[in-house]
Amino acid sequence: MNIALYIAKRYLVSKSSQNAVNIINFVTFLVIVIGAASLFVVLSAFAGLKTLSLSFSNSFDPDLKAVSAEGKYFEFTENDQQNLDSIVGIEAFSKEIEERVFLTFKQKNHIAYIKAVDSNYTRVTGIDSMMYYGSWLGKDPYQVVTGMGIANLLGLGINDYRNPLEILAPKPGKGSLTRGLSGTQKPYNELSATLSGVYAINDDLDKKYVFSRLSTVQPLLEKKENQITGINFKIKKGASVASVSASIEQALQHKVSLKTRAQLNDSLYKMLNTENLVLYLIFTLVLIIALFNVVGAIIMMILDKRHNAATLYSMGVSIKELKKIFFLQGLLVTVVGGVVGVLIASLLVWSQIHFRWIMLSPSLAYPVEYQPINILIVLATIFVLGYIASKIAASRINKQLIQFN
Repeated sequence: MNIALYIAKRYLVSKSSQNAVNIINFVTFLVIVIGAASLFVVLSAFAGLKTLSLSFSNSFDPDLKAVSAEGKYFEFTENDQQNLDSIVGIEAFSKEIEERVFLTFKQKNHIAYIKAVDSNYTRVTGIDSMMYYGSWLGKDPYQVVTGMGIANLLGLGINDYRNPLEILAPKPGKGSLTRGLSGTQKPYNELSATLSGVYAINDDLDKKYVFSRLSTVQPLLEKKENQITGINFKIKKGASVASVSASIEQALQHKVSLKTRAQLNDSLYKMLNTENLVLYLIFTLVLIIALFNVVGAIIMMILDKRHNAATLYSMGVSIKELKKIFFLQGLLVTVVGGVVGVLIASLLVWSQIHFRWIMLSPSLAYPVEYQPINILIVLATIFVLGYIASKIAASRINKQLIQFN
């Protein structure tokens, strides 16, 4: 058996004759446990918040979206329809037009984007599950769905047929809006619509989009039936996104470019990943400060065990082996403390998931998520920092220290 590891394990569990050394060792172990537990709880809590934040965009955005490779609009032909229907990995797809419009209601105005979709849209996204009140688009072609922000800004009511919402879209063409038009002509097209429902996702999206039927909006924008700005795709479970993307590009003759959900929400993903990294670095800094206690505790242990070290040295144990003993002791303290901390934190996270001790609202528990990757991150961080701290402390051993009178 490795003599250095054997002695290090004995030092780990044995008590010192000096009560102060025992207290220092206990406090050091406790600090490591608390530090590891805190880091794991924070990472688990942020993972839960990240999942909650992304769940809103996941309900709004498709798995894959095709937009025009050149210009804003592209033509979707019958041949394109047949080619997409033949791709095995596609569960459903929905055509759309997205265009900026001007909304007016009872002398209140707002600039938003109209998202004109076909009947397959709710099969591709979960937008209908995000309805706050009212219902999704029905059979009436002149119904629209707006976000909570737009409804509040304009004061819209459900099914208010006496006071329709006016949607204005500039007429397509070149040059000034005022030139080339007679006094009776308007530079925009109008559409009167009633509100069938209101969705609630987040503040930005709630103020941005108005949903309507594709067949209703195409005449408003003076577009043909086969002119669209995008196609939303839902991918079958287990299907390769890369393989399906390649098949879609081939089927649409490379006239589109494809974006995944992460690419559609690039800024959101970057923000969440940056926040996660910053939190990790902050708590790692706290752990670094805490592990200075390990250096002090090992040095105190070295001083307390000088007699034993001197005896071992006289029996032929080298200085290198003595350093290894106290290095392994420090490493064992940090690793054991890290494992205990992760176990305690795991119980806390598990209890929050199952018993919902902390609530954000009467119906929403504070989100936490138990991820094995966080266990590896915490233990790896503790091991690396413990390795460095133990190495620094063990380097204090030399001949002058153990050869004393």
